[in-house]
Amino acid sequence: MRPPRALWVSFPLGRPLGIPGDADFQLDVLRATLGMLSTATEPTIEDYPTDAPSVGPEAWACPVSLDVELDDSLAGRLLAEVGRLRPWAAETRRSRGRTLFGLSGAGPDEVDDVAIVLATVAESGNVTDPPDTAIDWAHPMPFLIRHLAEDLRSFYHEAIAAQPGDTPPNHDALNRWIFGETVLGEVLLTIGGHLTIAGDADSMALIVRNLTILEGHFETDFTN
Repeated sequence: MRPPRALWVSFPLGRPLGIPGDADFQLDVLRATLGMLSTATEPTIEDYPTDAPSVGPEAWACPVSLDVELDDSLAGRLLAEVGRLRPWAAETRRSRGRTLFGLSGAGPDEVDDVAIVLATVAESGNVTDPPDTAIDWAHPMPFLIRHLAEDLRSFYHEAIAAQPGDTPPNHDALNRWIFGETVLGEVLLTIGGHLTIAGDADSMALIVRNLTILEGHFETDFTN
């Protein structure tokens, strides 16, 4: 984002002012931040010199606001969510020099296309016909759905990896966040329902469902 002034804090994810309830510490962080208005006369990133007091192991929470946008369609909400995460994912890709996105055949700059295809599948319930796009997809339907989902999950993981803090979320926390708090999770669970119905005629649909929706995050019996 390249702000003209920034204060870097070494606090856990979701805690930009330190631990809850410590008003004096939080006030000091705010004073240090606002003080840069007079001390930083050129683009500056300063380190806050003090670590936040520790309160022991805590549950991770995504620090990025994912509020619902005015466009309340599934596609509109998913694209808005992807847009808010895009700068963070780009930072991880820059620092690592690589990305895990692309299993579906889409390029790193085609995240929106992947999101639109997944939202369209969720809204239409069509899990058999290939998407009508210019992208040369690497897999046929319905197996393509699994790789589209993996691409967006990789994009979300890369966005979270760029967040500041000493305690990044583990695999389980990331999955709980995606399936419980994001529009992407809503899209994937909706598609899971469509794949369950399609599984009556095509067992591949159930295989794709079980590969796409991790066990414990879907209400339907996976032994179907």
